[in-house]
Amino acid sequence: MAFSSTLSPPSYSCFSNNVDSISKKTFLFSQSSSKLSFLNRSSISRLGCVSNGVRTRSLRGRVFASIADISLEKSVEAVSLPKGDMWSIHKFGGTCVGTSERIQKVAQIIVNDSSEGKVVVVSAMSKVTDMMYNLINKAQSRDDSYIAALDDVLEKHKLTAHELLEGNDLLKFISRLHDDIGNLKAMLRAIYIAGHATESFSDFVAGHGELWSAQILSAVVRKLGVDCNWMDTREVIIVNPTSANQVDPDLEVSENSLEEWYSKNPSKTIIATGFIASTPKKIPTTLKRDGSDFSAAIMGALFRARQVTIWTDVDGVYSADPRKVSEAVILNTLSYQEAWEMSYFGANVLHPRTIIPVMRYDIPIVIRNIFNLSAPGTIICRPTADENGDSQGMSSIVKGFATIDNLALVNVEGTGMAGVPGTASEIFGTVKDVGANVIMISQASSEHSVCFAVPENEVKAVADALESRFRQALGAGRLSKVEVIPNCSILAAVGQKMASTPGVSATLFNALAKANINIRAIAQGCSEYNITVVLKREDCIRALRAVHSRFYLSKTTIAMGIVGPGLIGATLLDQLRDQAAVLKEKFNIDLRVMGITGSKKMVLSDLGIDLSRWREELKEKAEEANMEKFTQHVHGNHFIPNTALVDCTADEKIASHYLDWLRKGIHVITPNKKANSGPLKQYLKLRALQRQSYTHYFYEATVGAGLPIISTLRGLLETGDKILRVEGIFSGTLSYIFNNFIEDRAFSEVVTEAKNAGYTEPDPRDDLSGMDVARKVIILARESGLRLELSDIQVDSLVPEPLKSSASAEEFLRRLPEFDQEIAKKRLDAEAAGEVLRYVGVVDAVQNKGFVELRRYKKEHPFAQLSGSDNIIAFTTTRYKEEQPLIVRGPGAGAEVTAGGIFCDLLRLASYLGAPS
Repeated sequence: MAFSSTLSPPSYSCFSNNVDSISKKTFLFSQSSSKLSFLNRSSISRLGCVSNGVRTRSLRGRVFASIADISLEKSVEAVSLPKGDMWSIHKFGGTCVGTSERIQKVAQIIVNDSSEGKVVVVSAMSKVTDMMYNLINKAQSRDDSYIAALDDVLEKHKLTAHELLEGNDLLKFISRLHDDIGNLKAMLRAIYIAGHATESFSDFVAGHGELWSAQILSAVVRKLGVDCNWMDTREVIIVNPTSANQVDPDLEVSENSLEEWYSKNPSKTIIATGFIASTPKKIPTTLKRDGSDFSAAIMGALFRARQVTIWTDVDGVYSADPRKVSEAVILNTLSYQEAWEMSYFGANVLHPRTIIPVMRYDIPIVIRNIFNLSAPGTIICRPTADENGDSQGMSSIVKGFATIDNLALVNVEGTGMAGVPGTASEIFGTVKDVGANVIMISQASSEHSVCFAVPENEVKAVADALESRFRQALGAGRLSKVEVIPNCSILAAVGQKMASTPGVSATLFNALAKANINIRAIAQGCSEYNITVVLKREDCIRALRAVHSRFYLSKTTIAMGIVGPGLIGATLLDQLRDQAAVLKEKFNIDLRVMGITGSKKMVLSDLGIDLSRWREELKEKAEEANMEKFTQHVHGNHFIPNTALVDCTADEKIASHYLDWLRKGIHVITPNKKANSGPLKQYLKLRALQRQSYTHYFYEATVGAGLPIISTLRGLLETGDKILRVEGIFSGTLSYIFNNFIEDRAFSEVVTEAKNAGYTEPDPRDDLSGMDVARKVIILARESGLRLELSDIQVDSLVPEPLKSSASAEEFLRRLPEFDQEIAKKRLDAEAAGEVLRYVGVVDAVQNKGFVELRRYKKEHPFAQLSGSDNIIAFTTTRYKEEQPLIVRGPGAGAEVTAGGIFCDLLRLASYLGAPS
């Protein structure tokens, strides 16, 4: 295998040290001939193999014969290769050997390994392989800077060697390095002249980084007192190229090559090059993508090793990409099949082909972090009966999730496809001819259509080829269309136990539905190792977080926007601040406020506003309020799957956005009565949209603040009860006024007292008009199934007619005593009859009407026994009769209880989205 001095570095030392009879001129000629052999593939097959000074065929007979004579004198008896559990395989990637300090750390790990035999597979130093391919690209582009780039490669390795090696080891490595650089310079010059690099030439150049890192590491290990040899795996690993830019290892031939190599280089510590190999014709090649991992797996199979350890810069295999799902966890174990599936779908595990050699001999692979030796890592092996102690929860059934982006769906559809043999073969034969890679296939059992996913950069060629191939069928109508759906991503759920566990698909699809994510296509093999769905690209991260949260019980995170940081909104923000830690720790709920907006200014955050400083941030970092920008910011965070907007205003304009928010998949929570008491048509649209989707609309606090009034009403209806009448004191303000309008107190005096105590609106007429109660009545009427408009509610206003036009609240209060006598008479009449006055709202479901009025109740009636600002609501139904109705009573006004009602709705939303209850 006269590849070069690089392939068999000992050759040149043998020339220079042992062959005194060879003239300097002859030696230079043989070296030059070796260089020339790189430029012609046929010369590679003609030349023999130089290994440790032994050439099996003579060339320029006189020179090499003398070398052979010397080598034969030094020959030793062949040593047989022991195999089995005595051997452990380690693989260190480019990051692990990226600097001299890291190479020393790798050497120490090797020395500390107590295994009887160790094989260490190393990649090129970090970025070196890229530098080598860059050399090739520059040379074939006739860019003269390839010479300077090659000098950079030389300097990088010289510097590393000088930092790590000394004495004879340093001199020998530098000498070989200069020889290799000289050879590469000649090779690259030939590529420069030709303007083209063959695959063999490219593979030969690209593989030098591994040769250098293996030699450096072996010298460092020897320096630590451990005898070891370095292996050029081109002498051992033999592969057959395939048509798919991949290679298949020939394990039988490779075993023979290993036996031969070991007989000449017996050692219990072997530093082997990753990535590179040879063809059966002894032509240098590479193992292509993730080749060093593949090298380690092949070595594991050849040595029948106890295990293969892949050293990386992460603690193991994650349940999902931790850059996209912050709650992703390290998996203790994976089966070979699970690792295979996750690798195929883009997870940073191993290349699928890496697993094949070790599967053959049940050799476990361990993924470990070189920068965190205390982390045990992830074991990839054949699963045991008890799954190595894993729990039997959902997280042990679905091990992980992976995604592939930048895809397009191709849908071939037509009635002429049904029952016609060979249609699918023609479709995918056409795709094969284009050279496109089909990632996923889905076909309906009706055979009416077949769709498949391909990389987006290949879809145009695929679509054009299909339209050309099926032009006649499209023209005749047998095929209706070849449709391209761009901007897609794939999400795959992987787990070997999915096959024997009912309900996994339902859980997956339910989690996606609750995150308001639409699925474009589905695929699942009969092995059920994975379920694959195709989604819009912009939904992919949100979908990944949603399903991971559902299966792994990671925090149910909701991105929130608070509209209206007034009295109620501010109180809610303070309650969220005080409870946030408890919700995260005990209930796995993360309510993250991404924005707060008022009518004039707003503050936005990408990670979540610090609620201990939200007031300061609203002052210091505020920008002009813009509802469209606010909504986009809160909802546009793809790292959080769920979004909720909380409207703490009483603004009709804000309520008009609800329909659009729900359509976008944004959950809405509000105490604002304007939407549900507005036009009936708009209310019905909101409710219909809520029922048709998994987007939630909660408004418990619109009636009774924090009291469970709407949820109680719904519970009655959903369990088959029939509402006959709902009657109650719905206004905390008016409850306070009439609870204190007793004895000889004037009505105007009590109203002024209520205003000063903060119970009323800034203008008390807003309370006394009865419209607030009317809105609550219309909401309950509609919830009960009555189709009424607000104008249908008869309202008995407490504002004297002459005062309705008062210019201000102050003027109203100043003139209100003029009308005290009229309402005082009503109170006295009630007292004379043993009754009290109460301002109530009534839903009469039997008569299909609602009204608001001042009514009289006996002193023993529950409505007569209220205190303070309490609300009380009585439900009369077919189950709860008039003589003993179902009663809900409690505080019905105030910022604390209203904010608490909103908070309850938020927690109910979190529960619906998967948080443990």
